[in-house]
Amino acid sequence: MFKRFAVLGLLAATPTHAEGISSEIATTGLARTEARLAALPSPTEDETLALGAVHFLRAIEGSFQTRWAYGMTDRSGMLPLLRLPLEDNPGAKPFAPPVVAQIFTEAEAQLARAITRFNTLPDSSSAALELTLGDVWFDVNANGSRDMAEDMAAIIGTVTTGMGPEMGGKTLALPTIRFDIADAAWATAYAHLLSGLAETVLAYDPTEPLTRVIAARKTMAEYGPPPPSFLTGLDRMPDEIDLIAMLLATLNQQPDPAHAAKAHAHFLNMIAQNRRFWTLVEDETDNAQEWLPNARQQSGTGMVLPPETGALWQAVLADAEAVLKGDMLIPYWRIGDQGGVNLQKLFLDPRPQDIAGWVQGWSALPYLQKGPLVSAENWSRFNAMLVGDAMLFAIWLN
Repeated sequence: MFKRFAVLGLLAATPTHAEGISSEIATTGLARTEARLAALPSPTEDETLALGAVHFLRAIEGSFQTRWAYGMTDRSGMLPLLRLPLEDNPGAKPFAPPVVAQIFTEAEAQLARAITRFNTLPDSSSAALELTLGDVWFDVNANGSRDMAEDMAAIIGTVTTGMGPEMGGKTLALPTIRFDIADAAWATAYAHLLSGLAETVLAYDPTEPLTRVIAARKTMAEYGPPPPSFLTGLDRMPDEIDLIAMLLATLNQQPDPAHAAKAHAHFLNMIAQNRRFWTLVEDETDNAQEWLPNARQQSGTGMVLPPETGALWQAVLADAEAVLKGDMLIPYWRIGDQGGVNLQKLFLDPRPQDIAGWVQGWSALPYLQKGPLVSAENWSRFNAMLVGDAMLFAIWLN
């Protein structure tokens, strides 16, 4: 019930009119807005904040455009940038295995621009960006014009509500948010999170396993039509068995150490920027269309956070940081409570990850050591506070 009201609050809040950057995005799109802002010889702090936000959104838009071009429009992807459903492309190019790595490479480069831009703003900045979320649209088919299926409500709303941009015959209106320097820290943290995921994918580059599985599937098709998937009963290529095979083969490769180390650094920077966000937002005294509020503010999204949210979430992040640094270990099911898996070693000494080896233990051995185990207590307290909706809010809080 808490989740239902929270999501409805996010999507149904009544917006106020936002001029400037917001209306420019609505009219001309993200790419042209980005080009204009990037060409400014001496941007103001407001324009710098806006350009960082547009860089971030363009990373998402670019992933949509590549997916649409190659017909990757369903929700078969298991990672961010691959999961959100898009309108089908009847004239899609044949799928090419290098495209998956391409999506994450291009997204990481665009996110790096956002991080660099946000980092030029000092903590004392009074920069602000008033953005009506309903003005945001992603030029999925790259034709330069705004189509109904490209609105944020059409793409994001389908996932959060399962009912698309309309509910009860009424078009849902997304709220207007006033983003400030604290929110820039939040966006920087999110950019580091997505960059860390991108670098992890690139460390275990899936191109060769995808090529191998697809080639095998085509060869087997020469013997006649394949039976439907025994997992779902669907007849498609790739099916669930192909996807599982791709994942297992991808993990069982020698990963690239440089990409793995970059992923580790991004995840640590994510935590540092999230901590910075909570410090900055706690000092705020206004209450104007907030994105993520402190205990004295209200969110412009209509979603309500318990007053202790910030403190409990930072405790969860502190556990995550300790695990990433190897100061606390992850419990492993085949040993006692005197040691566990050092996650830092998984990133800084990456090796092929054999799933059978992790089940039995031989793949885990290089990463096992004695030391204190991370507890689930902080996550349990966070989850209890949000009445079982912790994952929904964890995505929002980053």
